[in-house]
Amino acid sequence: VMPPRIQEQGDHVLLAVVVSPRAARTRVVGIHDGRLKLQVASPPTDGQANDALVRFIAETLDVARAQVDVVGGHGNRRKTVRVARVAPHRVMLKLSPIEG
Repeated sequence: VMPPRIQEQGDHVLLAVVVSPRAARTRVVGIHDGRLKLQVASPPTDGQANDALVRFIAETLDVARAQVDVVGGHGNRRKTVRVARVAPHRVMLKLSPIEG
């Protein structure tokens, strides 16, 4: 399995994700097309799924929500998420789809 696309950009990390809304719970489920695949419990209306995605990534990486931003694909399942002031290896480790 190829690791997801994580791009370092200065002190930010850009993360390519694909999101499935209206899931039973919010979680990482794997890699799809080189993107981290996540299920989000919220519906895709009024930005709720984006909010849930930001909250989940911030909590999982243990960073402030203000450090996490959807910067591409707002109304799309394929999104780009920017995480500020975090090490790429921490993102890989914490958001790994392999459950232990």
